[in-house]
Amino acid sequence: MKVLGVDPGLTRCGVGVVDGVAGRPLTMVGVGVVRTPADADIAHRLVLIERGIEEWLDTHRPEFVAVERVFSQHNVRTVMGTAQASAVAMLCAARRGLPVALHTPSEVKAAVTGSGRADKAQVGAMVTRLLRLDAPPKPADAADALALAICHIWRAPAVNRLQQAHAAARRASAPVRTLKGTR
Repeated sequence: MKVLGVDPGLTRCGVGVVDGVAGRPLTMVGVGVVRTPADADIAHRLVLIERGIEEWLDTHRPEFVAVERVFSQHNVRTVMGTAQASAVAMLCAARRGLPVALHTPSEVKAAVTGSGRADKAQVGAMVTRLLRLDAPPKPADAADALALAICHIWRAPAVNRLQQAHAAARRASAPVRTLKGTR
């Protein structure tokens, strides 16, 4: 399974592609950051992020996209920019028919370090170890993107089974409709 992880942000949007399956060694395919100038207007910055993500999708052809779920931060401007960058990533994936998974920061930290309260250095160190890299990816946004991809690869089988079970339960409990004159 090849997954593009996206750590959304307006100034630095981390992107990383990991290939593998749960229970087997994972491989980093690529890692980087889509950067936008802080002094540019928001619309232009979002276009730059879209172009960057589209380029990653074209180059690496992932099967899934994992995006960090935006959570409420103290700075409203920061959360708005992060949410907008997140929406761009989801739109790029949806346009191509790629499934998108959202993972909270604590889910990602717990998946790669064993603790949902891990700091950036711990996440970077574990990403380095799990992907057998010589050094932690820099900046932290890049390491976070790889962590998102790893988290999705490891969590996807359980999440997919849960989604299938919910869908089956909905189908089973849906009212049966009969058309007039068919009885």
